[in-house]
Parts: sequence; structure tokens; C-alpha cells
Amino acid sequence: MLIRRDTGIIIATLIIALLLTVLPMSDWLLYFRPQWVALLLIFWILTLPTRVGVFWSFFMGLMLDVTAGTLLGQHALSFSIMGYLVVELQQRLQLFRAWQQALSVWLLLTLERLLSLWVLGAAGQPTPALSYWFATFVGMILWPWLMILLRDLTRTLDIT
Repeated sequence: MLIRRDTGIIIATLIIALLLTVLPMSDWLLYFRPQWVALLLIFWILTLPTRVGVFWSFFMGLMLDVTAGTLLGQHALSFSIMGYLVVELQQRLQLFRAWQQALSVWLLLTLERLLSLWVLGAAGQPTPALSYWFATFVGMILWPWLMILLRDLTRTLDIT
């Protein structure tokens, strides 16, 4: 099976995001770990909406569930809904300035966390502490720099 170079780069960045998500950290830093997979999915859907979308979001959600050992389908559901919203709002989001995009990304990350929290509640899991929400703010702060870094990567490697 032949995989396009562009697709290989997308897969590589998403695998790196998965690895960053399960990277061991000290306990106090865990609260500030960005939602790497969600951030990368948002970027790739905004950049290549005809190639990366809800299916990729669902698949990466399942991969994150398996890798992180969470409830199977927890992230798959939340990433799918988040991915659908990004696909639907893609043209608007691309017109936004960096700070407006960062705020929109924060809303998307918060929605993803809310959906995950809903799944945890439905499964009878205990409600996480307030620190559960810190990662959404870290993702919002990182978004402009992550977007610039990945945009330069896509231009350098001519990903279309």
C-alpha cells in the first residue's frame, strides 16, 4: 500500500502528539499538559479539510483511548464532535486573527473536555478536580505558536 508523503507527515505529527500525551511528567505538571492530539487535529482539519476530518478525529480518539488507558470511546466521541464542528466552521476560523483563533480553539478544547466529562459521568467515574480544565487554557496559549510552527512545516514540505 502506497501512502502519500503528505499523509505520512500528518500521521507522524499525530503520533508525536500521542507520545507527548502519554509522556511521563511530574504530578503537578500533569494538570498543565496540553491536549496535543486535539490541537493537532484542529490544525490539520483547518489546513486540509478535504483530507482530515471526522474520521481522522474518531480514529485518533480511539488511539488516544487505547494509548492512555481511558474508557474506550471517550475521546473518540469527543474528538468526533469537535472535528465535525471544526469542519463546519473551517472557513470562518481561517479568517480569524491569531487571538480570535486561539479563543475559538479554547472553546473547542473546552467542549472536548465537557464531552469527556459527560462520558466519565455516564460511566460512573468520579468527577475530576478543577485542575481538569487547566489544559484548555494551556492549549489556548500554545495555539498561535503551534499554528505558526506547523504552518511553516506545511509550507516547507509543500503539503497540500
